[in-house]
Amino acid sequence: MKQIKPIIWGIAIIALGIIFGGNALGLFNLSVFFDGWWTLFIIIPSVISLFTEKEKLMSLGFLAAGVILLLAAQNVFSYDVTWKAILAVFLIIIGLTIIIKSTFHNKNDEEVAKKVKEAEKDGKTMDSQMAIFSGSDRTYKDETFSGSNLVAIFGGVSLNLKKAKIEKDTVIKAFTLFGGIDIIVPDDVKVKLKSGFIFGGFSDERKNISDKGKYTIYIDAAGGFGGINVTDKEKD
Repeated sequence: MKQIKPIIWGIAIIALGIIFGGNALGLFNLSVFFDGWWTLFIIIPSVISLFTEKEKLMSLGFLAAGVILLLAAQNVFSYDVTWKAILAVFLIIIGLTIIIKSTFHNKNDEEVAKKVKEAEKDGKTMDSQMAIFSGSDRTYKDETFSGSNLVAIFGGVSLNLKKAKIEKDTVIKAFTLFGGIDIIVPDDVKVKLKSGFIFGGFSDERKNISDKGKYTIYIDAAGGFGGINVTDKEKD
């Protein structure tokens, strides 16, 4: 599924090149600058996200908003109606998201919640990273990692555990609001997630997903208007 996104973007760019080239050579006369053409910057990414992201409800919401705005630009109905319709769409999607997440729990949710409670009960202080309108990077090099509390608000946090010593199951609590968090994990650990997002999501971009690791990293991820990403590849 990860390969679909660049393929779709590639096809869109090729189509745009054909239109411009054909117009320049006089083969045909097509214009991409129709009324409401700017809504394509909402519609196309939303369509791509429907195929590539796990959180499809939000992608569907943005797709609906893009289509509504396009219809308004085409004078199908007024902009007064448009904003009310968009608000209605997102209220419905937020409600559905809350219902689905509260109704359909999986084993990971229960297991992660249990591990988080155990970590809090132990009273051990976890390492903390907080970025508010700023950035925070932490890289473990041959250091023992025993858990972390990550917060990104209008900022970015990066936690690199690629070379960390993980000697037991550990917990990471991650919260983001209008921000992003990147967690780089070793190849030989399992990762289990519990997530709760509104207008945001969690992505797992590991190439070597291990289900036989000796230890497990439990990630309790939450937030809004932001994203949390887990990968096993270090940035260049």
